[in-house]
Amino acid sequence: MSYLPNRPDRIVVMGVLNVTPDSFSDGGRYASVDDAVAHAVQMRADGADLIDVGGESTRPGAQRVEAAEETRRVLPVVKALAAQGIPISVDTYRASVAAAAIEAGASVVNDVSGGLGDPDMARVVRDAACPWILMHWRGHSASMQQLAHYDDVVSDVRAELSARVDAALAAGVDRDQLVLDPGLGFAKTAAHNWALLASLESLVALGFPVLVASSRKSFLGTLLASADGVPRPVSDREDATTALTAYSALRGVWGVRVHEVRPSVDAALAMAAITAASP
Repeated sequence: MSYLPNRPDRIVVMGVLNVTPDSFSDGGRYASVDDAVAHAVQMRADGADLIDVGGESTRPGAQRVEAAEETRRVLPVVKALAAQGIPISVDTYRASVAAAAIEAGASVVNDVSGGLGDPDMARVVRDAACPWILMHWRGHSASMQQLAHYDDVVSDVRAELSARVDAALAAGVDRDQLVLDPGLGFAKTAAHNWALLASLESLVALGFPVLVASSRKSFLGTLLASADGVPRPVSDREDATTALTAYSALRGVWGVRVHEVRPSVDAALAMAAITAASP
């Protein structure tokens, strides 16, 4: 049984929709339901296969919000998008928020904690029989960068993701529901992020669909810094993001999560055409 959205012509592209005041890239831009829905409709028109709706920022240093506030932000948008037939994932690691979003029409749970943030999440996902994206995670945003210590980042992330898979399966979740995300930028330095990207095949080899979420992240700003060391602004990291979409597509990932949908869709189509033409 296939739980996941898949495409025959390219990898999946998820469009980011942050209904938060403090997300690193677009915090506050889509705080009203009308603005959020309009942006989601445009991303869908640009080729997004899923709209990933999040009501709590997970940028480094972000503070938590109450579950009731996260739900208040997310539910009206999920309901409005579902009414238009737009496929939705909910970006949360609270089981109560995930359950409410699923009831409102979300079909995928994108859990940045990999199930560690809420012990009840496995039950919610199991009962809903929906895809569950398990991201590599070591702690909450306010302190996660203090946990960026690895013996070997690729081996350690593989092992820790495998442990999250084992826990999900033990809770009765079907393995075909699971997607793995290496968690770029979460308890990781720029060097860790590049090492994981260089070894994407080793993550794909675990036998699960892999999601890459590199869009506009700070390690790209550092890479593209000015001559005097000032990081490239968030809004000017799109070309690098698109390049990583193309690279990821050639490394066998299932999908990418991006803020700007059309360039990544175009890159994914181009890479798929190259792959199809390869002898």
